[in-house]
Amino acid sequence: MTSLLPAGWATDPAVLDARRLDRSGFDPGGRPRAVVFAESADEVAEVLRIANADGTPVVTRGAGTGLSGGAVATDGSIVLDLSRMSRIVEISATDELAVVEPGVITSDLDRAAGRYGLRYAPDPASVAISTIGGNIATNAGGLRCAKYGVTRDSVLGLDVVLADGRRVGTGRRTVKGVAGYDLTALFVGSEGTLGVIVGATVRLRPAPVRTATLAAFFPDFVAATTAAAAVTAARLQPAIAELLDRVCLDAIDDADGTALRARGAAFLLVQTDGPGADVEMDAVRAVVEPLSGDVEVTTDPVRAEALLATRRAALPALERHGRVLIEDVAVPRSRMADAVAAIEKIGVRSGIRIATMAHAGDGNLHPILVLDHGRAFDEDVWTAAGEVFTAALDLGGTLTGEHGVGLLKRRWLVDELGPDVVDLQRELKAVFDPNAILNPGKKV
Repeated sequence: MTSLLPAGWATDPAVLDARRLDRSGFDPGGRPRAVVFAESADEVAEVLRIANADGTPVVTRGAGTGLSGGAVATDGSIVLDLSRMSRIVEISATDELAVVEPGVITSDLDRAAGRYGLRYAPDPASVAISTIGGNIATNAGGLRCAKYGVTRDSVLGLDVVLADGRRVGTGRRTVKGVAGYDLTALFVGSEGTLGVIVGATVRLRPAPVRTATLAAFFPDFVAATTAAAAVTAARLQPAIAELLDRVCLDAIDDADGTALRARGAAFLLVQTDGPGADVEMDAVRAVVEPLSGDVEVTTDPVRAEALLATRRAALPALERHGRVLIEDVAVPRSRMADAVAAIEKIGVRSGIRIATMAHAGDGNLHPILVLDHGRAFDEDVWTAAGEVFTAALDLGGTLTGEHGVGLLKRRWLVDELGPDVVDLQRELKAVFDPNAILNPGKKV
């Protein structure tokens, strides 16, 4: 079969192993049959036609920064690597949109838009290394999602290759449009199980003329979540609202030689933007300062970027301390403090160190189980993770806010959706992928 694939394919074991896993650290075993480095939509279509006729599974991947096992290659599969499809095809400043290939790095698009006084709003923590295609596949969120929403809110249209090699376009270049079913929204977050995204038309937004950034420290994480909830209750909508707990701060101090823990056991980062950034920040500060013993506010872009870098440094710092299982639950914003308290109890009960960071603006928490180096994701680890999921569901939340289901959370999906909805979703997948070749065993 490999002899029929496009020219850019490899079967060398080192190449296969380099593109077998994602950043989740989960390893189901086995090895893919080949890696195809597609450079065009036509090549993608050719691969899918061959694989569909042969019944060979296809796992699409970009930068491999996923955290749920969604891009982990199954045994005997073809890995369809789209990282070489990295062109920014068009930026329309007039219509405030861009047309891009899936392998474009997220921060590269943001910088390119900046030359026109625009920005690409989705801002995942992996912005410097993740790709637009991967962000769309998982409906990634990020730091600016408090105000600008998740990836779906910035996707206007998609160019997709279906499992049988047909190429279809969904959506449009207009901001509004309701002709037919919303297939664009369906493909966003589908984790490569319904089709392969080979192009996207995405919405750009005006770059803010001004920002104001607040950093506040608290005696504990529950107090910090209470302050974040108070900002929401005051009807304020900052662009960024991020939280780090004591374990995160300790790890950053250890990695970077900083002294964040000396200022408190929890860190809240809030940024307002636009012409009214200062006025809105004054209102945020009035809410936060009485609850915090240490508040810093800056309008200096350099200092603001340093504070944002503190938030982005948390995961790499934790990874220095052991193997990490990065979870991704979301609860109503008013229940964040309850969720944090529940997660802390699970950590004590299980004996597993759990660090928590959060997108406080939308109630999305990332409990990170930090394991000893070399420890497998054993049943005790999965039991603790399951307890985290159950706690989120009991609070009216969800198993995953932005990382996706992938392989890691599939066993708990029915707990949230119920058996009838899970069956309906599997029937829907069969419409798009009747031979079940696209990322089998993932998502649903």
